[in-house]
Amino acid sequence: MLVLGSRNVVLRGFSADTRSTVLRLRAADPAEPLGTNEARLFTQGTSARPRETVFLLERDAASASPDRDRVVVIPDDFEYLADGDVVAVTHNRPAVRVLYRRQSNHNSFLLTERCNHYCLMCSQPPKDINDDWIVDELFEAIPLLAKDTREVGFTGGEPTLLGDRFLKLVSDMRDHLPATALHILSNGRRFSDAGFTSAYAALAHPDVMLGIPVYSASSQVHDYIVQADNAFDETIRGILALKTYGQQVEIRVVIHQQNYAHLPALAEFIARNLTFVDHVALMGLEMTGFAKANIDMLWIDPADYQPQLYEAASILSDAGLRTSIYNHQLCTIDRRIWPLAVKSISDWKNEYRPECSSCAVQDRCGGFFSTGRVRQSSRIRPVAATAASTLPTGPSI
Repeated sequence: MLVLGSRNVVLRGFSADTRSTVLRLRAADPAEPLGTNEARLFTQGTSARPRETVFLLERDAASASPDRDRVVVIPDDFEYLADGDVVAVTHNRPAVRVLYRRQSNHNSFLLTERCNHYCLMCSQPPKDINDDWIVDELFEAIPLLAKDTREVGFTGGEPTLLGDRFLKLVSDMRDHLPATALHILSNGRRFSDAGFTSAYAALAHPDVMLGIPVYSASSQVHDYIVQADNAFDETIRGILALKTYGQQVEIRVVIHQQNYAHLPALAEFIARNLTFVDHVALMGLEMTGFAKANIDMLWIDPADYQPQLYEAASILSDAGLRTSIYNHQLCTIDRRIWPLAVKSISDWKNEYRPECSSCAVQDRCGGFFSTGRVRQSSRIRPVAATAASTLPTGPSI
C-alpha cells in the first residue's frame, strides 16, 4: 500500500515487477469487450466506503468484478478520472500516474529531464540521468489518446536531445492523431544542425509549432540567463533554419528582473530580423524550481515593468507579429494591452485569490500559478464592473 496525498492507493495481485502498465480507462457498458491496454472504470460501494472508484485490470468483461484480483482502488483525489483518460500503473510500488485527461485542453508530456541549458528560472530543473523509460511509456500512450484531442504539448528538459526518438514521437503523433495540434517546447539549438532540421521538416506533421525561448537581443544576456555558452547564436540559427523549411515557430520570452529592461530592444530585434515567426509570447514568471531558488535575482513585480512590456508589445504588433501576453493578472498590466492577454496557465495548476471572486474580469484573467505562491504582485485588486465595461475588446495597439 502506498500513501498518496491523504488517501491510499491499493493494488491487488501485482508482482515485484518494476515496469509500468499504460492503460486507457473505459467507463462504457460492462458488456462491451475491453481493447488492448484498456481497463474498466467504475464505482463500487462497501460498508466502510459507500462510494469507491476503482478500475479493473481484466480483459474478460464477463468476469469483471471488483472482488477479483488485479483491481486498483483510486484515491479520492483521483475522482476526476473519466472515460478515455490514460494512466500508468507502476506494479511494484504501487502507484498510479495520470498521463492524459480526455476532457482537458492542457495535456502535456514530459519527454526527458535532461537539458543542455541550466536556466536561472527553470521550472523543471534538469537532471543528468538516463530517463529513456519516459519515452518508452509515451510510445505506449500515444495510440490510446482520443482522436479528437485538440492539442498536445511536448516539453522537457530539452526534447531534441532524444535525437531519432524525438523524431519518432513526432511521427507517431502525426500518424495516430493527425487532427491534433502538437506544441513542442525546445531551446531550438539542435535545429542549427541542417540535417536534423531537414529530417524534422520531412515528417510533415500537419500542425506542429515549436516554442523557442529568446530572452534578450544581447547574446551575453541570453547566454547568462540560460547558463550556456553560444546558446543565443545556435538558437537564432535554429529558428532561421526552421523557417527556411517552412516550419511554425513561436518565440517565448519569460520576463524577470534580469531581462525586463531589455524587452523593447528584443522586440526591435525580432521585428527587424525574425518578423517571419508565427507568434511571440511575452510571459510572466512561474515561481517554482530554479525560479524559487533564485527569487532575489529574478523577482520583479509585473506592475513595475509595464512601460517596457507595453512598448515591446506595441513594437511587435506594429510589425504585424501575432503577439500574446501569458501568465499575467489583468489588474497588474497596462489596460491598453489587455486584448493581448491570454488565459494560458494549465487548468491543473491555475488558481485565483479570494479577492478575485468579486472581479468583473476574472473570466478573462490569466490567474495565478498554484505552483508559485512565494511571490505575487502587491497590486492585485478586483476590477469593478464599471471599469471593465469601458475596456477595449480587440487589439488596441
